[in-house]
Amino acid sequence: MSTKLINTLCPFCGVGCGINLKLDSNDQLVGVEPQKNHPISQGKLCDKGWSTAYAITSPKRLTQPLKRVNKTFYPISWQEALSTISEELQGVIEQWGSQAVGLISSARATNEDNYVAQKFARAVLKTNNIDHCARICHSPTVAGLKQSLGSGAMTNSAKDIFSSDLILVFGADPTENHSIIGGQIIQAHLQGAQLIVVDPRVTRLAKLANQHMQLKLGSNIALINAMLHVIIEESYFDKTFIKARCDGFEHLAQHVKSITPESVEKLTGVSAQLIRTVAKAYSQAKHAMIFYGMGITQYMSGTNNVISLANLALTCGHIGKAGTGVNPLRGQNNVQGACDMGCLPNVYPGYQSVDDEKAQEKFSQAWHTEVVKAPGLTSLGMSKAALSGNFRALLLFGEDPAVTDPDQNQVKSSLKNLDLLVVAELTLTETAKLADIVLPAASFAEKEGTFTNCERRVQKLNQALAPIGQAKGDWQWLQALAKEMGSEQLNWSNSEEVFNEITSLTPQYQEMNYQKLDDNYGLQWPCTNNSPNGTAILHSTSFPIGKAKLIAVNHSDIDEMPDEDFPLQLTTNRLHFHYGCGSMTRNSPLLERETPAGILFINPIDADNLNISHFSAVSVKSRRGYLETRAILTNDVPLGLVSMPYHFKEAPSNQLTNTAQDPVTKMPELKACAVIVTALAQGKIPKTIEQLQQES
Repeated sequence: MSTKLINTLCPFCGVGCGINLKLDSNDQLVGVEPQKNHPISQGKLCDKGWSTAYAITSPKRLTQPLKRVNKTFYPISWQEALSTISEELQGVIEQWGSQAVGLISSARATNEDNYVAQKFARAVLKTNNIDHCARICHSPTVAGLKQSLGSGAMTNSAKDIFSSDLILVFGADPTENHSIIGGQIIQAHLQGAQLIVVDPRVTRLAKLANQHMQLKLGSNIALINAMLHVIIEESYFDKTFIKARCDGFEHLAQHVKSITPESVEKLTGVSAQLIRTVAKAYSQAKHAMIFYGMGITQYMSGTNNVISLANLALTCGHIGKAGTGVNPLRGQNNVQGACDMGCLPNVYPGYQSVDDEKAQEKFSQAWHTEVVKAPGLTSLGMSKAALSGNFRALLLFGEDPAVTDPDQNQVKSSLKNLDLLVVAELTLTETAKLADIVLPAASFAEKEGTFTNCERRVQKLNQALAPIGQAKGDWQWLQALAKEMGSEQLNWSNSEEVFNEITSLTPQYQEMNYQKLDDNYGLQWPCTNNSPNGTAILHSTSFPIGKAKLIAVNHSDIDEMPDEDFPLQLTTNRLHFHYGCGSMTRNSPLLERETPAGILFINPIDADNLNISHFSAVSVKSRRGYLETRAILTNDVPLGLVSMPYHFKEAPSNQLTNTAQDPVTKMPELKACAVIVTALAQGKIPKTIEQLQQES
């Protein structure tokens, strides 16, 4: 049987691996394989990538629009769906104003989808109430790196792993969520690169590392400031680089003068000697590379945590050259692109500020309409405003906040309080179950467009299959809705025309086009007149803000410490075999068999004290919620700390997590809250959250 291969991209994490979809002679999907010469994945795929087909061909796929009447969904036509949504939106705007409506776009959707989403919000709905899941993963990266370096993105390329003498992994386990990069880090380490891991948990990489700094939750800044103290006190810093390219060194040096390794031993849980050893190793390496994840960003101090990592790299001159840099590992496949496209309440595409008069004029002229001048609400801001009755209608696609956002009970209450909730999805997710109108979305294999990976590489997504049933691409149904509302603002005939508009308005994408992306396995932004073939390494000669800023930041305690009522700390983690809310990976029987539906990792000593045995049923309770799950006993978590993945709707960790927020980005403190864990009766099967809520 003859087959044909369609080159496209893995739809999971931010690594951006190249895959081929295999079609039979009837154009039916029969398999997936890696692209042999892809510059990132290099002929490899992780378990999630190999299982991509299950997300596309799931029998749970939505195939036509649905309307909820009471608790039951009924199929309706696209025309009825669009006219209903249009009437409801216009009614809300007429009564409450444009600030009462908004849109949450998707880091799993294409750049084209996301660009159209923010344009729909700004040009049609007349609001800056547009956000996406970067709010709860890497918004502190955008804010922190922009302050320090002038650009909120990964400074280097994945290939630089093999040019580095030392790799510092801070608050991340790339072997779980970014497995191809995780494997490359292991490979580089085996070839001689020093590996240092900073993490409260004993991750896979920590077990292989030269040094593991097992810090306490939320003590990142104290640890980094103590490292800076050593680097400055011992004159390990790069004097030439600092003098030529940085401002603020004297103030930073004075700030960390009294923050000795000894002074933070108790706070961080890391010995002074190890702090001194790692500070020397990092600063004295010829090429040292920082990778970090949500163990840095998901704190009230998230933005300052990112700034402190930038301070570390800048002080040692480890930026602007191969094998160095500050490199955030973006979680979802297009979270970088969704940010680039302006799916944030305070910036247009290309991070052009919505409160800047020149930017307002630029987009008003380009879109032939007056844009709103005040920044909009974040996703959590919309949630809060919905609870108070000030926010009335929400359009949402490709996200499942009922599972992924903190304090699940509050999120569900806010969604139920809306006059109109529209969700476009592949399957009936927990959020879609609450919607008034559900729209069938085309999968990544059923549309054309682009994704931007964590190293700023914009790559072409090629359509392999016809959309299932009546499913539509997200930009296409948004265009149809705009026309239904009497607007011609979204007027394109194909995704390439959308991309051409993106490049005309987004400076970093200026010299890109579909043909160049196809010819080069994508291009890394900035891709401008000065760098028409893209840019592999940022800041090699200058920073967008002139000189980089060394900014003194202070340690701040996490919001919720353990006490008598809630004696343990809970943190969240990812698992290798699942992704996000599980709406795609949990359709794969190969992935689903690997991990039980919800687990709690607990130290054996804590478990013994609580009369908990391996895989026994337990309850977990915080000040916000209660759930039941099974315990996994492991020394990978220290005493006093338990950890849960957030992939499982049966036992969602966000029943428990805290909504306390970073003041700059409104990032919730998902990485730390206080809980109590209790053993359930022997032989008891944990109840799902749905069962528990039906009983209450």
